[in-house]
Amino acid sequence: MTNFVLVPGAWLGAWAWDEVATALRADGHGVYPVTLSGLAERRGVDAGQQEHVDDIVAVVESQDLQDVVLVGHSYSGIPVGQAAGRIGDRLRRVVYVDSNIPTDGKSFVDGWSEEGQAWVREQLEQSGGYWPPLTAEDYVGQDLSDEAVTLILERGTPHPGRAISEPAQLIKPIGELPTTYLKCLMDGTTPSTDVLEQLKSPSWELAELNTGHWPMFSQPAALAQILGAVVRRPGMA
Repeated sequence: MTNFVLVPGAWLGAWAWDEVATALRADGHGVYPVTLSGLAERRGVDAGQQEHVDDIVAVVESQDLQDVVLVGHSYSGIPVGQAAGRIGDRLRRVVYVDSNIPTDGKSFVDGWSEEGQAWVREQLEQSGGYWPPLTAEDYVGQDLSDEAVTLILERGTPHPGRAISEPAQLIKPIGELPTTYLKCLMDGTTPSTDVLEQLKSPSWELAELNTGHWPMFSQPAALAQILGAVVRRPGMA
């Protein structure tokens, strides 16, 4: 049985995967949505990026999971890519859902412009070290229903600032791992340059979904179908 470990992006908790998890379980898979430290029901914990990596590894090891597909959305692609190298032959595949990917020694915000980094620093300073959630306007044009936007706004929580400002620590190059990168086309039709570079690896493949950046809310059935299909791809040698 394939075990999916689903990790949400910034501001979200395990609850973000509810519809996708239901669909995957209906197909007979094991499903383990993760709430990262400092978010949702774990709000208030001062967590850095390595704590988030530890959160993911802990789910795999505490449940003694094998044949694991690690799924990271948005920000969480960074800790997921690091965790993938730590779980060894338990890993079947990594799936990045319209996400950032880790670069050793660089943080989530290192690739941003100077203006963007200054904006984030200002937000963290004003909010006591946390990155405030987005507003309703930020979800326009992302294929989301009014109900989905309301849910995200009501349940989203500030994101620990250290998690986006601390550098990644890779113990294995992500290009060596069996990987699917899912690009959500309404959030830009072309992957970022670092993703394009990794897609040159024979271990990586590109998939696409015609929806916005939050497909677990906008197209959960289609997302579950794509995730289910990766089970048929080769895993770790």
